[in-house]
Amino acid sequence: MNDQLPNDSTAPRARSPERSAGLPARSGEPDPEVAARPTRRQFSAEYKARIVREADACTKPGEIGALLRREGLYSSILTAWRRELRMHGVEGVAAKRRGPAPKPKPSAREIELERANRKLEKKLAKAEAIIEFQKRSWGSP
Repeated sequence: MNDQLPNDSTAPRARSPERSAGLPARSGEPDPEVAARPTRRQFSAEYKARIVREADACTKPGEIGALLRREGLYSSILTAWRRELRMHGVEGVAAKRRGPAPKPKPSAREIELERANRKLEKKLAKAEAIIEFQKRSWGSP
């Protein structure tokens, strides 16, 4: 008889392990699920300064590459951190908030002045409407 699997689309493939309830088939494999939204890595200023010091202490060829691989960093990050440390010191590599700067909140005095301004503008518009009406009614007989 023929020992091969039938060429049926409902039969499971021999090479792909079956999964039930979303659990991996073997415990040794990493879970293929990806997080809904990946999180951005954040490094403290002390960590950045330490990595730059360690990289500067490297003298043999390949030591910096080994450091970067061990820490999971790219050489461009190390270059940017060195530049920030050189230009601004440890404060330069501190975490910065992303995005546009927040708008300053108006003070209580500003809010009060804006409210008074709107009230006076309404009063002026009403007075102008009355004057315009009087011009039309007294203008020509």
